[in-house]
Amino acid sequence: MEPESKPQPPHPQQPPAPQPPPPPRELAPFVDDQGRLEQWPAKQKTQRLAAAYLAGKFEPGRTYNEREVNELLNQWHTFEDWALLRRVLFDWMFLDRESDGSRYRLRPVPPQSGSTSDPAPTSPA
Repeated sequence: MEPESKPQPPHPQQPPAPQPPPPPRELAPFVDDQGRLEQWPAKQKTQRLAAAYLAGKFEPGRTYNEREVNELLNQWHTFEDWALLRRVLFDWMFLDRESDGSRYRLRPVPPQSGSTSDPAPTSPA
């Protein structure tokens, strides 16, 4: 004879995971409904917003190797140019990296968003 199974108490509801902040309004034409960049903006001001948006996906204080940076960037864009994005994040001082490119870290202080004089790629290569 099989023992009767007792009804299990309901599992406590997990609070919903916090939703990431939506991208800035100026990025809306470039972002899909999952928050991924679908194309790289042409205007440098919007590019900087996109770079800041992507930098916000990195954990402060964590060290990433190049593969991890590429994987994270691939989760947040669809146009398959993680090298452009990685380079922009470094060139515009959102990320620091070792001189050999082996390790990356989010910079503790974000760069001035109003500065547009820095040279950087403007379209995917």
